[in-house]
Amino acid sequence: MSRVLVLNGPNLGRLGRRQPEIYGSTTHAELADLCVAWGAELGLDVEVRQTNHEGVMVDWLNEAADDGCAVVLNAAAWTHYSYAIYDACAQLTGPLVEVHISEPKQRPEVFRHTSVITPHAVQVVAGLGIDGYRVALGVVAERG
Repeated sequence: MSRVLVLNGPNLGRLGRRQPEIYGSTTHAELADLCVAWGAELGLDVEVRQTNHEGVMVDWLNEAADDGCAVVLNAAAWTHYSYAIYDACAQLTGPLVEVHISEPKQRPEVFRHTSVITPHAVQVVAGLGIDGYRVALGVVAERG
């Protein structure tokens, strides 16, 4: 079974409470359970983590690089400006799928229209709500 880290950045721990009109009503705990179940259906060993601390995210990405495992990453706000996350993603040896619950390019805030993660991603899945994580895991499974 292939190991996959599903990594979520700042404020995603507040899913279900934070702007449900944008991010939906599914909590992060529910999302984690769904990802584990979807992964199992695809033959993937999924571990879901969330942090509000950039250095912790960098450490997790470095761990994934060292272990050669796939990453599904929703870097949240860091997507748009974190060169530390950019550099950590550059080191990944397993596939990286960038995921966003909303479609950043359709959001009114112009800063959301740019991603420093995309250059390292094999695919970007955006605007599908929580189901985007299922699609992202499918991409990982297809890449073996």
